[in-house]
Amino acid sequence: MNDWAASAHPGWPVTLAAERVTLRPLRRRDAADWERLQLANEGWLSPWEPSAPATWAVRHSRGNFRRMVRALRRRANLGMCLPFAVVVDGKFAGQLTVDNVVRGVMRGAHLGYWIDQSVAGRGHMSLAVAMVVEHCFGPVGLHRLQADVRPENAPSRALVIGLGFREEAYFLRYLDIDGNWRDHIGYALTAEDDRARIVRALGLRRQNGA
Repeated sequence: MNDWAASAHPGWPVTLAAERVTLRPLRRRDAADWERLQLANEGWLSPWEPSAPATWAVRHSRGNFRRMVRALRRRANLGMCLPFAVVVDGKFAGQLTVDNVVRGVMRGAHLGYWIDQSVAGRGHMSLAVAMVVEHCFGPVGLHRLQADVRPENAPSRALVIGLGFREEAYFLRYLDIDGNWRDHIGYALTAEDDRARIVRALGLRRQNGA
């Protein structure tokens, strides 16, 4: 049974693909793969996760995943988010969510993402974000995308900078992450910006298989 019906979003639900990476709507039957990767990647992911009293295993159980998907589906059907599964070489490998979508005079959203450490550092998430940027500035009709990254998260900062996001703000004690209030750097891209790096990320990969 399909988890996703037509939503208030233009451009959702949708599947995007380039080279070895496919983005498709997150679905309930991803629960086992999501749980397995979250448990295997606790040390890799926990420094960037919101603070919570429950243990990592409890928070990242299949039951909690299914509850999360139900909540995301409700938000997506209201046009408030686009929750993607990141699939690499046909296997579930992570998550990319366009969240807090605001229409009206802003037409903006925030990006959040994670990927399995075993396939990190190979450009897969850069390609995924590039696909999402083009989709959001195209069929979805957004004007602005923002990614808030902790200063210590060098790989994530390199990812957004490499795709042409500019640093716009430094937020002090911005979010309660991993047991404390953490500073974040705000990176953003708007539809008018030169997206040459996005185009290169997509075009060169499609041409050369890089």
